[in-house]
Amino acid sequence: MPTPLKGSVKSGAAISKSGAVSYVKFSDKLTASITDITKIIDQHKEMIDSIQEVAIELTSSIGSLHTLTVKYARTANQILDVLLPIVKNLPIIPNNVKQMLINLEAITQKIIDNEVATTKTITDVNAGLKTGDANKLKAHAGQLQAVTKTITAIIPKG
Repeated sequence: MPTPLKGSVKSGAAISKSGAVSYVKFSDKLTASITDITKIIDQHKEMIDSIQEVAIELTSSIGSLHTLTVKYARTANQILDVLLPIVKNLPIIPNNVKQMLINLEAITQKIIDNEVATTKTITDVNAGLKTGDANKLKAHAGQLQAVTKTITAIIPKG
C-alpha cells in the first residue's frame, strides 16, 4: 500500500499519474510482518500452551524428586557419618567396600550442599513459567545448566 508523497523524485521512487512520488513505507512492511507473526502464533497457540503446561509439570516433578533425593541423602549421610569411622578400623571389611562407602558419603554430601541453590532455581523457573516471565526464565538458563552439570557429575560412572 504505497503512500503518495509530493517532492522531488529520488532513486527507487515511482511517480504516479498524478505526479506524486510513491514510496513503500517501512511501517507498512512492519505491519505486514507483525500480522504474519500474529497468524503464526494463533496457528501454534495450542502447541505453545501445551509446551508451557508440560514445562510447569516437569518443573514440579523435578522439584518433588529433588525434595525426595535430599531427604534420603540426609538419612544416608547420617548413617554413613556413624558407620564410616567404625568400618575404616575393621580389617575384615575389604578396601573396595570402604572406598564405596566413602564415595557414597561424598555423593550424599554434594546433594545436601546443593540443596538451597537447586531449590531456588527450580522455584524461580516454575514461577517464570507460570507468569510467562521470559526474562526470569532466561536468567535461570545458566543456573539450570549448572544444576544439570552438578547432577551429572554426581552420577557414578559405570
